[in-house]
Amino acid sequence: MKSLYAFTKKEIMDQLRSNKVLVLGIIFIIFGIMNPAIAKLTPWLFEKMSDSLAESGIQVGKITVDALMSWEQFFKNIPMGLIAFVLLESSIFTKEYQSGTLVLSLTKGLKRHNVVIAKTVVLVLLWTVCFWMCFGITYVYNDFYWDNSIADNLLFSSFCWWFFGIWIIMIMVLSSTLAQNGSGVLLGTGGVVFGIYLISMIPKVDKYMETMLTTGYSLTTGASETSDYTVAVIVTLIVSVVFFVTGIIVFNKKRL
Repeated sequence: MKSLYAFTKKEIMDQLRSNKVLVLGIIFIIFGIMNPAIAKLTPWLFEKMSDSLAESGIQVGKITVDALMSWEQFFKNIPMGLIAFVLLESSIFTKEYQSGTLVLSLTKGLKRHNVVIAKTVVLVLLWTVCFWMCFGITYVYNDFYWDNSIADNLLFSSFCWWFFGIWIIMIMVLSSTLAQNGSGVLLGTGGVVFGIYLISMIPKVDKYMETMLTTGYSLTTGASETSDYTVAVIVTLIVSVVFFVTGIIVFNKKRL
């Protein structure tokens, strides 16, 4: 446990020294502020554009802004935040393959599985802090300007997107134990996600797929129920555990 704790602490310090924490923090703070800002400015923007739109034969009616519009922006922006997260963290394993620093740690008694556990813990922790910080900023602004109670199942719908991010992290971990560079990790992660999206397009299959968790906004409008996501959450949990365990097995046999 001491070696796991020490290596996890080292990983956190690496994240801080590389400024990845700072960059991700800025990105998610900006998104958190943008969500209510875009909703607040939408009527003003359409008012400014009304004359030019009228000349084109488009009449703009009165636009009602509420918390739901801001939460819609939240669910639109989170995918971009997740993409930024993956891009910045894709080399968390591979940079050490290339520098050879892992070999030194392993020769000092660090267990291979602890390497995977420590790096996964750091990724999950970082994603959790960034996601819920963005959520919190949006929530506070929405509560100040409007009323968050208008959004149904807000916490559960947000949890679904957070959990989707955890699934993405597990794909990254598995890809990192297989690939030798960051490009390979990105290709592996993107390939799996793209494949799942294609499969989810098959009728009556989408509700079983991990991508179902990205449709959580429909919960806030009452268009769907939490029970509609039960199977997808269970499937995502099982697949995430399988990816994580497989990653440990692969890494235990990997030549460094």
